[in-house]
Amino acid sequence: MLSLVKEIEIIGEAATAISKDCREKYPHIPWKGIVNMRNRLIHAYFDINLDVVWQTIAVDVPPLIAEFEKILIEN
Repeated sequence: MLSLVKEIEIIGEAATAISKDCREKYPHIPWKGIVNMRNRLIHAYFDINLDVVWQTIAVDVPPLIAEFEKILIEN
């Protein structure tokens, strides 16, 4: 499970590097939520809800991957 936490942290860290122009071009991507999740995981070592982590990986990440793949194809 810790590897899944790390993956979410990496996704969030990558989202912080996305330019404002890019974020504005794709407003349907929950950029702020992605970064907030990363921040929560990074700074709440003893208060990580693993059910939320699993929900994020199982439900939220797959559609994001599909969106990112579309963006990559477009560009």
